[in-house]
Amino acid sequence: MVCVRDAWRSPVLWSAPAAATEPEPIPVTLDEAAEKATNAASWVEENWSTWLNTGLRILLILIVALLLRMAVRRALTKLIERMNRSAQAVEGTALGGLLVNTERRRQRSEAIGSVLRSVASFLILGTAGLMILGAFKIDLAPLLASAGVAGVAIGFGARNLVTDFLSGVFMILEDQYGVGDSVDAGVASGEVVEVGLRVTKLRGVDGEIWYVRNGEIKRIGNLSQGWATAGVDVTVRPTEDLEKVRSVIVEAAEAMAKEEPWNERLWGPVEVLGLSEVLLESMTVRVSAKTMPGKALGVERELRWRIKQGLDRAGIRIVGGLPAQAEESAADPTAGMAAPSAFASATSPQSAAATPLPKADLNK
Repeated sequence: MVCVRDAWRSPVLWSAPAAATEPEPIPVTLDEAAEKATNAASWVEENWSTWLNTGLRILLILIVALLLRMAVRRALTKLIERMNRSAQAVEGTALGGLLVNTERRRQRSEAIGSVLRSVASFLILGTAGLMILGAFKIDLAPLLASAGVAGVAIGFGARNLVTDFLSGVFMILEDQYGVGDSVDAGVASGEVVEVGLRVTKLRGVDGEIWYVRNGEIKRIGNLSQGWATAGVDVTVRPTEDLEKVRSVIVEAAEAMAKEEPWNERLWGPVEVLGLSEVLLESMTVRVSAKTMPGKALGVERELRWRIKQGLDRAGIRIVGGLPAQAEESAADPTAGMAAPSAFASATSPQSAAATPLPKADLNK
């Protein structure tokens, strides 16, 4: 028998442990394998109907979503084509070139179609995706909550982009302006070159291109929609015969309205509205006419030209400009006199010092 205190000397008690041997696999009997196969078959038999139902539901959702998306996009495409055909049909009429801009209608219809197709695809496919997740028995509440939080965060971060996009959509839908229109957008003015969902391009009077974000446009004035007004002021002497002045202006306006291209640019008769200002040295007659949009300045220039020629033939003098200056008062006789000097007085010390000495004094 070995004592405990002598145990360290014992090679048996302090020998290294033997290497762990792998456990031998437990043999599976035929009955156990048959039982596992039976359990698997019964589980598949119990759940195959659920799998088939879920698969068919997902397949049906996908088919309906794709067919609905295809039908909506085709309907929108046909609607846009019809809008373009109507614009081309009106273009061939007498006033088609004045009222309809084919390029403007085409860009507007394409932009509207693109927006509607994108919105329709997003709604249809998004709804189909949520229905498929619901078919897998996935709880959509956390997903929708996370999507809502992410949407709010993205909305705050990209609020300017969202504002520009929404403003562009409503501008296109409301047809506030289009390609070729002359507009005053507040931050810039000029002719519209391109209308986008985020940015509108304007060409200024000096040829520069302005890129204006749609969200920055707070108010806009379209100078090319409807009609414009040409106004001319004729200033003559107060002693002229008003009836004669009126007849000369009407005669010049009627002659202008019968000639091309003014017969198309004038959309109404030239009207003599009457006196707009009466002064001691002049009186002003206001003339107005309704014109084609964007042609008011040209009509005003031509109307001034013809009225001036008519007044010259009738011997009526046009006055205006700065008022006549009052006659200058008599010239001041002292204006040309030099400033007083000490040399002007013969008794002053400066004059005495400058006076040369007499010859008698020099002989001494």
